[in-house]
Amino acid sequence: MNFITLNDGVLVPQLGLGVYKALEGGEVENAVSCALACGYRHIDTAAYYQNERGVGKAIKASALLRSELFITTKVWTDEIRSRSCRASFMDSLEKLDCGYIDLFLVHWPVEGYEDAWLELIKLKNEGLVRSIGVSNFQPHHLKRLSEISDVVPSVNQIESYPYFHNSEVVDYCHAHKIAVTAWRPLGKLGGGILEDPVLKDLARAHGKSIAQIILRWHLQRGMIVIPKSVHKERIEENINVFDFELSSEEMRRLALLDKRLRLGADPDNVPF
Repeated sequence: MNFITLNDGVLVPQLGLGVYKALEGGEVENAVSCALACGYRHIDTAAYYQNERGVGKAIKASALLRSELFITTKVWTDEIRSRSCRASFMDSLEKLDCGYIDLFLVHWPVEGYEDAWLELIKLKNEGLVRSIGVSNFQPHHLKRLSEISDVVPSVNQIESYPYFHNSEVVDYCHAHKIAVTAWRPLGKLGGGILEDPVLKDLARAHGKSIAQIILRWHLQRGMIVIPKSVHKERIEENINVFDFELSSEEMRRLALLDKRLRLGADPDNVPF
């Protein structure tokens, strides 16, 4: 496993398991248990996913020390707008039942995000969370945070995949020492990517799957990456990306795939 050092000195495993849409109960518990057995040490959840309790149960059931794990969760838009960030954090902490949270994020830059950020700073100062950050923030949102506080987010979690690099945001964050996590890092594997000739060619050349090529590309861009799966075979496959490298020419070919094709919501017009 590779690690990224955040701007506050905290180490985060560069590859983790995302659990968006993993059902509370057996599905998410089995996925997390499988991931931990495979060597994952970073689990990314959120209040909105409604599966934090299952994530916590799987962690409790493992033989791992809490200090070996990195747990990320997020405050949802309703609580951001209602200025209920602290209550949301405490609810997540209770459901996860893991003693502390490693990384807590403002999930979307909706109205009230400035107040949410100031509350996250308080939570960190109180020692309840190790690192704080944001998700889906554009450069102008990040600039706004710099106007109200001198605390720089440790992480910005954003949409990024081969047809939507989101390079403007990535470059801005890296220039300001903000680590970037890619959500939906594989895009929609049924949305044309599996037939992309460049990705197919690279997969053949390295004896890897297209998903593994994409994940390796993210890692070599300096990104944190959190592919989601509830299937044992995919979970095992997704972490098996540390035994090969893409050449500079291969990275150049992948850079040309960007179509600026966003799949998720526009952070400047959040519809929820």
